[in-house]
Amino acid sequence: MNATAGYKVKHNPWIIAVTVTLATIMEVLDTSIANVALPHIAGSLGASQDESTWVITSYLVANAVVLPVGAYLGTIIGRKRFYMTCVAVFGISSFLCGLAPSLPLLLFFRVIQGLGGGGLQPSEQSILADTFPPEKRGQAFAVYGLAVITAPIVGPTLGGWITDNYDWRWIFFINIPVAILSLFLTHRLIEDPPAIKEEVKAARRGGFKLDYVGFGLIALTFGSLEVVLDKGQQDDWFSSHFIVSFLAVTVIGLACLVIWELRQERVESKPILDLRLFTRRNFSVSFLMMFVLGFTLYATTVLLPQLLQSLMGYTAESAGMAMSSGGLATIICMPIVGILISRIDGRYLIMFGFASIAVALFHMTSLDLQMSFSYAAVLRFYQSIGLAFLFVPINSMIYLGIDPRKNNDVSGLSNLARNIGGSAGTSFFTTVLARHQQVHQTYLVQNVVGSSQQWMSSVHALTSSLQHGSAALSDAQRGACLRIYQSLEAQASVLSYIDVLSMLAVFCACMIPMALLMQKPPKGMQASAH
Repeated sequence: MNATAGYKVKHNPWIIAVTVTLATIMEVLDTSIANVALPHIAGSLGASQDESTWVITSYLVANAVVLPVGAYLGTIIGRKRFYMTCVAVFGISSFLCGLAPSLPLLLFFRVIQGLGGGGLQPSEQSILADTFPPEKRGQAFAVYGLAVITAPIVGPTLGGWITDNYDWRWIFFINIPVAILSLFLTHRLIEDPPAIKEEVKAARRGGFKLDYVGFGLIALTFGSLEVVLDKGQQDDWFSSHFIVSFLAVTVIGLACLVIWELRQERVESKPILDLRLFTRRNFSVSFLMMFVLGFTLYATTVLLPQLLQSLMGYTAESAGMAMSSGGLATIICMPIVGILISRIDGRYLIMFGFASIAVALFHMTSLDLQMSFSYAAVLRFYQSIGLAFLFVPINSMIYLGIDPRKNNDVSGLSNLARNIGGSAGTSFFTTVLARHQQVHQTYLVQNVVGSSQQWMSSVHALTSSLQHGSAALSDAQRGACLRIYQSLEAQASVLSYIDVLSMLAVFCACMIPMALLMQKPPKGMQASAH
């Protein structure tokens, strides 16, 4: 039996799955594809590097605002209509981003693009949950997982290739044909299930009453949170009045949002966020796990290419190739996990997934400046196996015991958890990396003092080597000291990367026993059932 009793789709469910995945690939790519193009965008539009980072922040803020309210809007105007509106807004705004003649206009269009993109992922997830019967839902989420996990990996590489060979504007123009195809197929193939149609009719009979207060609080809270996470390290966190102000808005806004939404439930008015979902043990644990999954996925997706390029001299293309092994692992494992989820208790798959990632991250802590390309690729491959074993089971377990009419709410909140986790992970690793590098560098310098025999020997050896190259004695001595300092700086960076990887490994290890807190899936249905 499907998520909605008696409901059976008219078209092949797998064609529907591919249809809704098209737009998701397009949207998830856009969260990362612009990163490598920022220097080109800044130069083209006459902006500074710091100003250009708002191209990323503006999109993430708008995206975070729509993620939790998509379910609410879908039940007011209809999920299919809402989904098609999001695709159209995303496609049109992508075209306008590509044409933007100035940074302010580009930021404005990126906000619109983020608003359109924010409704795509939760809509796809709820469409899949209603389209497939419980025993096949895991396989459907495997298709969705391929898009969500591989797109952030492919994004920077694709963005770099487009920027180098064409123009940064094409990272936006490529969305247009995908949006057109998605609109056409969605119009022809997808329908709202009876439960959603009834909700839409009820909303129309009762008059359209948008919860303006709730919507405003969500926009204020999650928008401010994204600004804090994205700009915190750049503005030195609590040393910045800007960051402190936005953090205060986030905390106060969240408190007001919870109070308001609980009040809406008491007066029997439809809340934008159904906080009663958190009384479900499976949902609460899955929400936390989805946050950690996003935290780890985005942190390592940004961390590893940066490590390979800044310390080991890899080109962007070579670093992308090393990271692509993770995409290969996902492509291989995701369909397998989709089949296993209907036969094996999803809790055990989740435990295996977190254990695999923890072990892979622990092995990464043995890295040094001589790490080979193949070793980096293999470690990324093993880490991504764990990601594949997490995404499908968590997305299946989160629906266990939930009223099918709440599918939209569940998908919106789970995607919000992953996206906020991704922003938090990226912000966390950049902060820890910067702070720990300073600590390690200070420690290393203190242990390489001018009176040290080893220090003096190294300086003399390098000075002699540089003098053989016809350098003056004073220049050779300065050059020798500079080289030693650069070596110490590189070693401090390696140690700080090891610290971050160790912390991520511990976070994932802590999630392993959490899986046992989940409710056991009904026999014969496993985690895919409600």
